[in-house]
Parts: sequence; structure tokens; C-alpha cells
Amino acid sequence: MASARDIRRRIKSVKKTQQITKAMKMVAAAKLRRAQEAAIAARPYAVKLTEVLGRVANAAGDVSHPLLEVRDEKKVAYIVITADRGLCGGFNSNTIRYAVRELKNIDNPSIIAVGRKARDYFKRLDNVQMAASYVGLGEYVHFGQAQEIAKFVIEKYTEGEFDSVYLVFSEFINTLTQRPTKQKLLPVEPPEQKQEKEVSATYTFEPSAEIVLSELLPKYIEVSLYRAILESKAGEQGARMTAMDSATNNAKEMIDKLTLSFNRARQAAITKELAEIVGGAAALE
Repeated sequence: MASARDIRRRIKSVKKTQQITKAMKMVAAAKLRRAQEAAIAARPYAVKLTEVLGRVANAAGDVSHPLLEVRDEKKVAYIVITADRGLCGGFNSNTIRYAVRELKNIDNPSIIAVGRKARDYFKRLDNVQMAASYVGLGEYVHFGQAQEIAKFVIEKYTEGEFDSVYLVFSEFINTLTQRPTKQKLLPVEPPEQKQEKEVSATYTFEPSAEIVLSELLPKYIEVSLYRAILESKAGEQGARMTAMDSATNNAKEMIDKLTLSFNRARQAAITKELAEIVGGAAALE
């Protein structure tokens, strides 16, 4: 059995760790609120933009655009979004594991890593090509950062270096749940329009359908990326808050067990001293 002094040292060490995890939980909770609000606020705009894209693409008819061009998927790229830091439970590993499963049957895929954890993992693999990496985006992502990533992806696709681009990120469900998700980004696939009883609207394009699509399609890519990053940020903070709460509770349980062991060790030491005193007194008689 460890001595009372050793147990006291361990209790002191665990208490310091508990203070750190409790503080990290509080910080994550504060950041989660803002990140969650941003993610939820971005959803209606992204959904409505998708609906508008579907209606416009349907009304444009046979108008072609480079971002709508469908090619054989010989060169596939995946944008994998993770956090820059750990200490958030299985958030990063779940996203990376999901991406690896999707890449299993793809020959020599290209990776665009958003987040240090994705970059550090995929750069070690020999069967993938690291096309680009974006790290240090900060706790609160700006739309311009998503535009930068979208610009790179669009250029590579229009130049023929990518035949298709997929997006892998963790969708924020709630504080306890983040769901890894895949979305096809390029070529853009406008959603099919539902057949409604009302007479469908007639669109008049000015100056032309090609120019309208040239403005709308890149915006769709940018908004999709921005929303995915916001979802990932909210999920990261939720996972970190949950992980730090669990770590704090585990530290409390460990302190309770160590305290019990300390009391037993102290009681044993006292009992031993009393036995020695009694034994010494008996020897003097």
C-alpha cells in the first residue's frame, strides 16, 4: 500500500488537474453558445440558396457551366474538416475515421485538410495526396476564409485537376451529438424540384442565364463550405465541453477513492503506533 504522503501528493495533483478541466469546460461552454448560434443562423440561408439554385438551374434548361460539368471520377478530392486542437473526446477521430472509410475504394485521392488534426493525420499516409491545408482559422470563422478555400477548389476543378470534390465534416446535432457527414460539392448537383399543383413560375434572365449561374454557383460553393466549417466549430466546442465535464467528474471520483485510501493508510499508521506503544509498555512491566 502506498504511504499517506504519496497518496496526499496524488490527491493534490488530481485536484490541480480537476481545476484545469473545470476551467476548460467553462471556456468551451462560453464558446459553444456563440458557435451554436452561428451554425444555426447559417442553416436557413444555405437551405434557401440551395432551393434557389434548383429553381434557377431548372429554368435555365440546357445552359452549361464548368461547375455543372460531370466527368468520370478519376481524380477525386475530399475536403476534410476537423479541429486544430484535441481534448474534445472522439470528435476529430470520428470525422477522420469516417473520411478514411469513404476513401477506402478510391485510388490516390487528394485531400484538402481544414484543421490541424486532419492535416497531421493525412500527411502521414502514402496513398493520399495532400493538395492543400488550412489551419489556424481561429475560434470564430469569417466568410472570407471559406471564400479562400472555395476559390482554390473551384480553380482546381475548372482546370481539370479534380473530377469531383466531396466535403466531410461533423454536423452539429446537439451538445452531445455530432454526426460525420459527406456532401458532394463539385460538380454542383442542383436539387430536383418537387412537382407542385401550382403553376410553376417563369423566369426571365437578365442579362443571361449563363451570367446568373456564374454568380450563383460559386456563391453556393462558398456558402456550403462556410456552413460546414461553422457546424464543425460548434460540434468541436460541444464535444470539448462534454469531454471536460466527464474528465472533471472522473477526477472527483478519483479524489474520493484516493481520500478513502489516505484515511485507511493513516488509520493503519495510527493503529501500528498504538500497537507499538502498548507492546513497549507491556515489555516494561
